[in-house]
Amino acid sequence: MDLYLDSADEADWADLMPTGLFRGITTNPLLAQRAGLDYPHIDWADKARHARDLGAQELHAQVFGPVEGYVDWAAALYEAGAKAGLRTVVKIPLTEAAIRRVPAIKALGGPILMTAAYHPKQMATAMALGADFIAPYFGRMDEAGLPAHDMLHQMHLMSRGGSTRILVASLRSAEQLVALAAFGLDCFTLSPHVARSLLTEPMTEDAAAAFEAAAAGHRL
Repeated sequence: MDLYLDSADEADWADLMPTGLFRGITTNPLLAQRAGLDYPHIDWADKARHARDLGAQELHAQVFGPVEGYVDWAAALYEAGAKAGLRTVVKIPLTEAAIRRVPAIKALGGPILMTAAYHPKQMATAMALGADFIAPYFGRMDEAGLPAHDMLHQMHLMSRGGSTRILVASLRSAEQLVALAAFGLDCFTLSPHVARSLLTEPMTEDAAAAFEAAAAGHRL
């Protein structure tokens, strides 16, 4: 299973990347805003080096602004990753205007992720484009009243034998991850809150305390 940390906050990176749970980091303009960052002025070379130093193998970041600038921005992100020694992935929203820019971005030779997916038909789009990843927003789909679980299952069936990997985003709990992993999905990006929930379980904490008490010679 591959897990990614979904955050632009370097405090979250420093706290959670050393756990060894995460293959990489994903981010976007909204996450950057929440972290107090000015997305258009982020130094991606610096971000890539920092992610690498914390053990990330990949850094996913999203295009922004007028679509005419997408290719140049993608080229700069790929260059930042190459210099840092990690894989950078360009995230592209599944809008018509952005989709029309995909062939030129793919011609740069780097990996792409089609993001903000809400319907299985977008899996067909991503596969036809030759995308490396697609990111369905499971939590938002569920909160919008869509049959999110069934739709993710359809996308999973569609992905078999293809090269487009489903990177599930917008999870609200570890329980949602477990339910989706149970039918074969194995790539998730997690908010810091959900990520931290993977590190603790009350009954495990109680058992570990009992082990330590026994080791110290205390009878429970």
